Amino acid sequence: MKLLLDTCTFLWLIWDEPELQLQARDVIRDPDHEVFLSPVSVWEALVKHRIGKLQLKTAEPAWQHFASQREAHGVETLAVDEASVAHVSRLPDFHRDPFDRLLICQAIEHGLTIVTPDPLIRRYPVRTLW
Repeated sequence: MKLLLDTCTFLWLIWDEPELQLQARDVIRDPDHEVFLSPVSVWEALVKHRIGKLQLKTAEPAWQHFASQREAHGVETLAVDEASVAHVSRLPDFHRDPFDRLLICQAIEHGLTIVTPDPLIRRYPVRTLW
């Protein structure tokens, strides 16, 4: 299975937070699955950190922390491509968060399953796990 981590899922994974459901954690850690993180999630986390809505659990710079933790957890980068960006214009407005909308489009375009607790994402024609 090819997985795309939602931003909160990635953060809960790298910080070993209890909010990350055990089943989701096990699937992410299964070496038979490919796990991806979009730069969109890093961008979202950086924005939230910058405006004070996300506290880091490290002294290293935020972007460096996310990159090193992504690598340490064996998570690959999923590039943002034109097909995914173009797909945003075809999505219904169930979810207005621009970061999540692009993650949804990336998952659709690349045949990925989004690992997310977000019930709004489940309203779209995209595979989810949680």
